[in-house]
Amino acid sequence: MAKRNLYLKTTPVEEAGEKYMQALEEAGCLKPQTEMTDTYESLGRITVEPVFAKCCSPLFNAAAMDGIAVKSTETAGASEERPLTLEPGTEYKIIDTGDPIRAPFDAVVMAEDVTEEVGSDRVMITRSVPGWQHVRPIGEDIAAGEMLLPSHHRIRPVDIGVLLAGGILSLKAFKKPQVSIIPTGTEIIMPHENPAEGDIIDSNSGMFAAMVAEAGGIPHRCGIVPDDYEQIKKTVLREIKNSDMVIINAGSSAGTEDYTVHVLREIGDVIIHGVAMKPGKPVILAIVQGKPVIGLPGYPVSAYLAFENFVEPVLQKISGSNRGSRNTARKTVKAVLSKRIVSSLKHREYVRVKVGKVGDKFVCAPLARGAGAAMSLVRADGFCVIPQESEGFEAGETVDVELYTDIAQIENTLVSIGSHDMIIDVMNDMMAERFPGMNLSGTHVGSMGGLMALSRGETVIAPTHLLDEETGEYNISYIEKIFPGEKMALIKGVDRIQGIMVKKDNPLNIKGVEDLTRARYVNRQRGAGTRVLLDYKLKQAGITPDMINGYDKEAATHMAVAALVASEEIDAGMGIKPAADAMGLDFIEVGTEEYDFAIRQENLELPQVKAFRQILQSEEFHEKLEKMGGYGWHQAGRIVMIKG
Repeated sequence: MAKRNLYLKTTPVEEAGEKYMQALEEAGCLKPQTEMTDTYESLGRITVEPVFAKCCSPLFNAAAMDGIAVKSTETAGASEERPLTLEPGTEYKIIDTGDPIRAPFDAVVMAEDVTEEVGSDRVMITRSVPGWQHVRPIGEDIAAGEMLLPSHHRIRPVDIGVLLAGGILSLKAFKKPQVSIIPTGTEIIMPHENPAEGDIIDSNSGMFAAMVAEAGGIPHRCGIVPDDYEQIKKTVLREIKNSDMVIINAGSSAGTEDYTVHVLREIGDVIIHGVAMKPGKPVILAIVQGKPVIGLPGYPVSAYLAFENFVEPVLQKISGSNRGSRNTARKTVKAVLSKRIVSSLKHREYVRVKVGKVGDKFVCAPLARGAGAAMSLVRADGFCVIPQESEGFEAGETVDVELYTDIAQIENTLVSIGSHDMIIDVMNDMMAERFPGMNLSGTHVGSMGGLMALSRGETVIAPTHLLDEETGEYNISYIEKIFPGEKMALIKGVDRIQGIMVKKDNPLNIKGVEDLTRARYVNRQRGAGTRVLLDYKLKQAGITPDMINGYDKEAATHMAVAALVASEEIDAGMGIKPAADAMGLDFIEVGTEEYDFAIRQENLELPQVKAFRQILQSEEFHEKLEKMGGYGWHQAGRIVMIKG
């Protein structure tokens, strides 16, 4: 009499998964392999370590429009009533989109705003032009030394574009696991065969192959194996030698010809047989010769659900991924807009946004909107659509956001809006590594902008480094003023050295802020802590902003400032030492400041916040700071309670 498989008990899904993963871990089955891969061939591969840009994009100051390059200072006073006539060569130069903008020219007038003088090469303009109009500065999209991709990131087409733009031709990636798929059953036939009564077309192996590929593996579909004990055994042993994982379809239930579990018990260890899910109960979770082998039910719906619950988590581990499936169903959520978006009435506009959850509401922050801002696609969690005939949305409005990112990942994201520092990227990478499923989403709007976002309930933490000129104290007085009567806290971050970034070998011999009066300067945006510190130092030196050439020219991040200083058009800018080092600049120390994180006391117990503090206090993080240079961490992670 044929032997039946009897289920003594069925294991709960979560318990079965945890028990199997633990057994695989103990058997050493989950360690992914790595290799170097060509960037052009890297689609779908997962990064082993962070990838940093080798060069800037654009590589030079470039025209963003067709037209003429002009000297902005020489266009002052031009108007409809008093048009300005320009001579070719010395006063203007014809330029196409993407052409380099070289001194002495520093702005572009669009072709449609230029009138040619009849019978002459001279042209007329009827409007004055601000400096850097329609010019994409060097490093606007990508700055050399900037993190392009974090570790454990599945590479998408937009990522390949960014990698190549950043000068990355190859990178270290996890090997794609080889997965053998063995369909079993005497009644099973291939789809191209003519079915007879009782035959069942093998559709599952094709579905499994697609799911394996989607999860980052390389599928290998074997021929159909009949319900024969020795043939099943022989096939499994053959495929184990050539693969990282084996899936056996059908034969996992309690029928008299369901041999799979008996074969696996003979040649390996069966960890689980039968799980408490419907459909999908007859699942086999086994280990054979140090490799995972999973038996899936024959019914398609059962097979699909079992694959999602048990095969995919193993594939994620052995492929190096810890951020979930590559493709998720796109969902639309209602989110509060953290920053005003202005749009033309002429177009339907798709604005890339970062999305996070603060309390019980989603919030979204718009990213760079320019056609050349490829990194905004990499960073985006989705997009907000501005309809045609709409002028945009105001900050605080609730908008619809179509998501690229899985909503569960967004809900596990720690939202950070405020001052920029390179450590935010480092901490995001470490959070993804140490706490799978958690992320840190950083949007850079300056210290004051971050505190205002915190006051509106649009962020959980706000990086800030605002100096009180009267007391010399950082951050606390601002929090007390903005949050009167509220229970607030500071998570102490890092002490960082601020200074003046200048070209290599300091050709202008700049020694301090008093020397900025003879340099072409680039500033940070209003509300940025770096700008507050500069104003304080200028005041001490008796220097007014109008004495600084370029005081009103703004850049949004330290790396953007460094990239501009490295160009021909700018001599100096305030920033942090790691940004100067990344661009090969000299650095003149101005002072040490406190870069901290403002937070409401009620949010200190959030799991993401606890993980964030653990990273701040970790030796690994401190070692990374040591390598970057320019940081201190003696108070990192300490909490200071504040009652406004």
